[in-house]
Amino acid sequence: MELPLVVGVDGSESSLLAVDWAVDEAARHGLPLRLVHAFRWERYERALPSFGTARPAGEVMAQHVVASCAERARLRDPEVKVSTDVVAADAVSTLLRAGPEAFALVTGARGRGEVAGLLLGSVSLTVAARAMCPVIVVRGGEGNLRGSLGRVVVGVGDATEGTGTVRFAAREAEARGCALTAVRAWRRPLHEPGSPPAESVPGAPQLTADAAVEPEEQVSATLEDALREVVREHPDVDVSRRALEGPAHRVLLEAAADADLIVVGALRRHGHFGLQLGSVAHALLHHSACPVAVVPHRV
Repeated sequence: MELPLVVGVDGSESSLLAVDWAVDEAARHGLPLRLVHAFRWERYERALPSFGTARPAGEVMAQHVVASCAERARLRDPEVKVSTDVVAADAVSTLLRAGPEAFALVTGARGRGEVAGLLLGSVSLTVAARAMCPVIVVRGGEGNLRGSLGRVVVGVGDATEGTGTVRFAAREAEARGCALTAVRAWRRPLHEPGSPPAESVPGAPQLTADAAVEPEEQVSATLEDALREVVREHPDVDVSRRALEGPAHRVLLEAAADADLIVVGALRRHGHFGLQLGSVAHALLHHSACPVAVVPHRV
């Protein structure tokens, strides 16, 4: 039985875009779609009309949200099997509990009631930083969201991230029938002349150590090692390699501008229960011009 693609919905414009994107993604992979709405409606009962029903008004509203999203999904692609679930709990814990039985979790970039000016909602950020399955945050321009640019980008990090990130990206490229671009950001060792200074994205945290420090001749070999098995497993995918000198967050943000999806890894350390999201993934989730997939790896 195929694991479903699980989408967190709340009726916001951002979550509706996530539903549209997830329907197309489910169709590409032949997956069922599960729409989940988590809402502690009992907190808001005094502010909501009763609608003349014995059920809590917040529950009625929650059921309406998922029903509307399900209808939207079915209209977009009637062939995709859609199920819904309303949970009286907070959104983060609900989505994290759904993760082990999901192909991936999908969220919008911002939810309802987020403070104006936020680049990323707290639910999306927390889920991406804690989930043990891939998390895709749907954001970006119209062309990127439509998947019309014909390119998936994957950031190739250190060996400690394993091959899961690259494999996930290759499957995405194969399902879309598009090219895969593997990008490795690197810096010259500090003792070498010409090492560029660290740069930062406006609004993002100061990033200084987000690219591999290695000799130039080693960069291509690192890319080849990371891609060797994937190229063999997905012979029909057109794979290109780009070793770019500079801060990884800047290099990958530039690559995302003309991509349908960008994929990065995130380490999950055993026994650590806080947010576990590297600075590069953090910058992409806040600033990427296309949807971002964060693929976790346990160490």
